[in-house]
Amino acid sequence: MKNTTRYSRQIVLPEIGLLGQQKLRDAHVLVIGAGGLGCPVLQNLAAAGVGSLGIVDGDVVEETNLHRQLLYTLKDCGKGKAATAAEAVLLLNPDVNVNVFSEFLNKQNAFEIVGDNQIIVDCTDSIGVRYLINDVAVSKNIPVVYASIYKFEGQVSVFNYKNGPSYRCLFPETESLITVPNCVASGVLGILPNTLGAFQATEVLKIILEIGSVLSGKLLIYDGLHYQTQLVDFAKNPAAIEKGRINGLKILNQENAELQALDSEAFLEKCRQDDCLVIDIREAYEEPEWKGANVVNVPLVALENYCCQLDKDESIVLFCQSGQRSQLALAYLKKEGFTELSHLKNGIQSL
Repeated sequence: MKNTTRYSRQIVLPEIGLLGQQKLRDAHVLVIGAGGLGCPVLQNLAAAGVGSLGIVDGDVVEETNLHRQLLYTLKDCGKGKAATAAEAVLLLNPDVNVNVFSEFLNKQNAFEIVGDNQIIVDCTDSIGVRYLINDVAVSKNIPVVYASIYKFEGQVSVFNYKNGPSYRCLFPETESLITVPNCVASGVLGILPNTLGAFQATEVLKIILEIGSVLSGKLLIYDGLHYQTQLVDFAKNPAAIEKGRINGLKILNQENAELQALDSEAFLEKCRQDDCLVIDIREAYEEPEWKGANVVNVPLVALENYCCQLDKDESIVLFCQSGQRSQLALAYLKKEGFTELSHLKNGIQSL
């Protein structure tokens, strides 16, 4: 491992050493939100030598951010937070690999963004996004390091760590989410998110290094005004975890369906590829005809028998008249273990 001098003061700790520093170097951490909490998380993780950091934020820097979001300066106002934060992180530590997602996390992009990251750090201020993060993390079995802030107070916990409690176990979903205040409406002491973000970064490092006691099943409540802390235990709720897992799988299936639905241009390109099998699942009499060297007509009712002779890793494109039958066929083949599948969105009538 190169450049150990930078990390020599933490390498000397017997709980870390060279092996621990290599663990940090190999780690992939996704930070969702590059605001008050995300800035100190990114600063501390980059400084500690975490090798790969993903930054997710669709917002821009505003002057009102500057009293607490210390990655940014006045000249950054109007710039995208994710890209600007990435530049600041690389100035701090050029050895870090930074992946920038200049967008807000939503159901359409969540699984793609989370990718192969090992830990998610929830630095958001949206309750709905926190449930989304939870559900994706539970379905992928990824720990989430959480924090939230309010005026002079904050709280930190770790969810879904080694089969532990999830966000839904502590905060069951309610119908009154819109009433939860954020710092725009309620205000916040500028130093508070930096304190809580440092707590989050500490939990991330402990998880990577497998040292100490992780805040799984525990909620740390911090009162900065009176300098008081409280540690509250909470239990695992199997029903809440299962709800998150089911929701996550629904989101994944929806996202995959979108990724596997081809527009007309992508479909025509597939038809030109010799190594791609294009299956017309319409009945033989249906029009318009669509022919090609790699196009075969296999009506939906005959697909089960036909697919038995196919390689399950073969690239296959399905189409029908409107896209409905081809979507059903895609779902069936996916269930049978086929891996390279797509279909023509809205069917041949869209060409």
